[in-house]
Amino acid sequence: MSWIDWIILVCTLSCIIGYGVYKSNASKNLEGYFLSNRNMPWYLVLLGIMGTQASAITFLSAPGQAYTDGMRFVQYYFGLPIAMVILSITFVPLFHKLKVYTAYEFLEQRFDVKTRTFTSFLFLLSRGLSTGISIYAPSIILSSILGWDIFWTNIFMGGLLIIYTVTGGAKAVAYTQQLQLAIIFFGMGLAAYYLLQGMPAGFGVKDALEVGGAAGKMNIITTGFTEEGFNWKDKYNIISGILGGLFLALSYFGTDQSQVGRYITAKDTQESKLGLLMNGMVKIPMQFLILLIGIFMFTFYQFVDAPIFFNQVEEKKLLSSPKQVEAIQIKKQFDITQNAKQQALLRWKVEPEKAKSDWLQLNTTSDSLRKSYQALMKLPDVQADSNDTNYIFIRFVIDYLPRGWVGLLIAIIFLAAWGSIAAALNSLASSTMVDFYQRFRKQNKQEDSGNSDYRLSKWITFGWGIFCIAVAQFASGMGSLIEAVNVLGSLFYGVMLGIFLVAFYVKSIKGTAVFYAAIIGEFVVVALYLMDYYNIIGLGFLWLNVAGALVVILLGMLFQSFLASNRNA
Repeated sequence: MSWIDWIILVCTLSCIIGYGVYKSNASKNLEGYFLSNRNMPWYLVLLGIMGTQASAITFLSAPGQAYTDGMRFVQYYFGLPIAMVILSITFVPLFHKLKVYTAYEFLEQRFDVKTRTFTSFLFLLSRGLSTGISIYAPSIILSSILGWDIFWTNIFMGGLLIIYTVTGGAKAVAYTQQLQLAIIFFGMGLAAYYLLQGMPAGFGVKDALEVGGAAGKMNIITTGFTEEGFNWKDKYNIISGILGGLFLALSYFGTDQSQVGRYITAKDTQESKLGLLMNGMVKIPMQFLILLIGIFMFTFYQFVDAPIFFNQVEEKKLLSSPKQVEAIQIKKQFDITQNAKQQALLRWKVEPEKAKSDWLQLNTTSDSLRKSYQALMKLPDVQADSNDTNYIFIRFVIDYLPRGWVGLLIAIIFLAAWGSIAAALNSLASSTMVDFYQRFRKQNKQEDSGNSDYRLSKWITFGWGIFCIAVAQFASGMGSLIEAVNVLGSLFYGVMLGIFLVAFYVKSIKGTAVFYAAIIGEFVVVALYLMDYYNIIGLGFLWLNVAGALVVILLGMLFQSFLASNRNA
């Protein structure tokens, strides 16, 4: 990067941090630190929800996801609007009425302390692991720019985030997310503009979409059905998106403290509901447009000398390995094919059918060469990460944006990371403090525990930050981060949702029955995931949320019936 880019990057991040700390001025107590004294208006609730959900992974990985797999990922969000309506009718009024700090306090009142503790533990485990992946995302950028080892960039990024979160609390997170999202949307629009400007004269949005469509990237709606019936292993289709996405969204927004903690900061029930419902309205269009940038990027790279592999750090491992000669030969063939593809596309408007046919054949060849190149990276004598989905967008930013704008775009990805990770660390600390420390500490605590709890909460936030940095060190090689973080959530969210659904709708089931149902349900979900991973069965990860919830409900009914019959015997 140029010195102008560095100045813009540092100034943007410094201003955001300063603004957040200035606006935080929360009361020096738990309600101020974790819940912003419950006085947030609906638009800050909305921005908090969106900012927590839309992490750096969204803006870094989603365009790359569309570049490699097309638009079908947008179906993942189709169940979200329905979930927002259900949550507004059921979860929100109860959480506000009880004035809980965490969603899991309600479970002790409805069931017992062991159910509350187990559910909170599932949240802490899932959110702690996924936050570590979120720290890894911006570390990728520093690693690419500076050539640093990812180990040190994880520590550097995680350290900055710990300082940012510990200092300000929930209100700093809420207020900075206003500026973060505004700058983020401006920057993503800027990237789209330069992608379209970089294409040949007369080649506009419609043409870019036609090229993407010809390559099968405009697969916005897919049914999941094949000649052999429904493909349960298909991760993204309209059925799994609506049904599996509904269960996942209910779990995430209804049982995950990182999101519950955003909308219970509202000053009343109506503000919370409005924030949630607006999120349901804007999330799908927002995600659609972010994925669309990936389609523009795909078309853009048909007209320029596209890299055969976008992660330069990992590619260097291949080019310095015993497979160097073979890799160079594949790369030369790829470059020749890319040049032929450019020539074919330049004839697109003159002789569209012939140009399209030639280009599709060449595109198949280039895809095959790219896969061969990636296969070399997996070999034992290379041992490099062969998935570059997360690097496609940042490589474009660094290579093709003008000086000054590069610094802004990288700042944007940092801001997205800080907003979501800060909210996650805040929620991890609140659940640890309220559901474990305060719940199980000795009752003869001295009277001024409010201030000591506030100070301890900052140390707990610090501790979770260290844990997440440690997780980030193991996040390489996970493929598309936006997919990885959702797979991870699906391992836990279905069971958590099942517990809450029983609490709301199956009044006959008591604490002991649902507790054991949840433990077995978690084993079932993990077993289903492992069987899918090793190709014993075919099951897309979104269905894990449905399976987890249903297993808890059904086993809860069975166990309650068994316990009741034993008492009557």
